[in-house]
Amino acid sequence: MCNQTLRKVAVMELGSIEREIRIEASPEVVFDVVSSPEHLKAWWPDEAELSPTGDGRIGFDKGGEGIGWEQFTVVDAMPPRHFSFRWTHPVGEKAALGNSYLVVFELEPAGTGTLLKMTETGFRERGWAEAKVAAEHADHSTGWDHFIPRLAPYAEKVGAGR
Repeated sequence: MCNQTLRKVAVMELGSIEREIRIEASPEVVFDVVSSPEHLKAWWPDEAELSPTGDGRIGFDKGGEGIGWEQFTVVDAMPPRHFSFRWTHPVGEKAALGNSYLVVFELEPAGTGTLLKMTETGFRERGWAEAKVAAEHADHSTGWDHFIPRLAPYAEKVGAGR
């Protein structure tokens, strides 16, 4: 297994979160790991349900309170280089700027592996007060710092099994 250092990219004014990580697996494998519900559940949410149209929901275990569901809509899927989605929009609303976050995964070949660049935006566009923007940004930053490092060993395991 190679060095899987998570690189935080400096971001101004709470507008976005950016992370980079090198993964010893092909872009094709990494694309599958960030875009398929069965793989997502291995490193990020506890549950993932997506329709063939790319709409669905992901769920996070809330302990004794069950699963907390978040809406999820695929925006773009261009295997094996780009996958993006919007999430956290209200049930019954179409995901859009102003009611959801946009997460973009860019995958670049890097030697025998892949450089994954993740960006999440949409914090300021929600119309929240500064304190709410700061709290949401901090919560998501902490979350990605936990989940992105889990992606690399899982993708490498998937790649080794192919």
